[in-house]
Amino acid sequence: MMRAAFAVLFAALCFASAVFADYGPEKLADPKLEARAVALQRSFRCLVCQGESLDESNAQLADDLRRLIRARIEAGESDRQITDFLVSRYGDVILMKPPLEPGTYALWFGPLLILVLGGATAGFIVYRARTRLSRAPE
Repeated sequence: MMRAAFAVLFAALCFASAVFADYGPEKLADPKLEARAVALQRSFRCLVCQGESLDESNAQLADDLRRLIRARIEAGESDRQITDFLVSRYGDVILMKPPLEPGTYALWFGPLLILVLGGATAGFIVYRARTRLSRAPE
């Protein structure tokens, strides 16, 4: 019984320490550095929300990434180093404007392709329906 209680207490402490983990400050003291952090946050996509930037998102992951960006800025890293780190960790999908290259063609042209295919399918269905109605005896 004592071992089970100890195991539960140990697990609770492990999870509790993760809750209080913090990458960096909420806001940077230097207004220029804070403006730089906000500009960087706007250039990255929230991986949970997909349609929002890190700056707009309320997701926990976005909050963690905002803190990470601020901590790296405080450590003296350049915007390019921070971008390279996040892209190496999460891929080009984290960028609000991913580069146009073979690996990101789906991100750039996928929505257009889906729209064209959907329109072609709808057009074909309407065409078949009209053809059937024109051939039907009255």
